[in-house]
Formats: sequence, structure tokens, C-alpha cells
Amino acid sequence: MPIVNIDADIKARWPQGQCSYSPASPEELAIIGVDLLVRELGAESAQAFMNQVFEKYPTSRRE
Repeated sequence: MPIVNIDADIKARWPQGQCSYSPASPEELAIIGVDLLVRELGAESAQAFMNQVFEKYPTSRRE
């Protein structure tokens, strides 16, 4: 399995504050993206959005 390294500096701003992130892996980038999505849309709408993405991929087990 290939290993992906990410070199990014993410700055997010909103009326109540700001955050900076430096993800180093796809997993960290996904967590940051989900966190920002929940802040923007709320938990229920963010989950519905993510479900649309997961519907594009068949479920399979990794063995």
C-alpha cells in the first residue's frame, strides 16, 4: 500500500475565531475536513453530505 505524505498549512477563519492546521497524512487531513464541515453545516448536515460521498464507493473488506 502506498504511503502518502502531505505538506500543507491550512488556515481557517470564521467570525468567532480562527484555526491553523498542518496535516501530515490523509487521515489527519480528513479529520480536519470533517471538523470544518461540521462547524459550517452542523453535525446532521455534514453527515448527510459525507454519506453522499460514501455512496459513490462500494463497500468492501480489507483482508
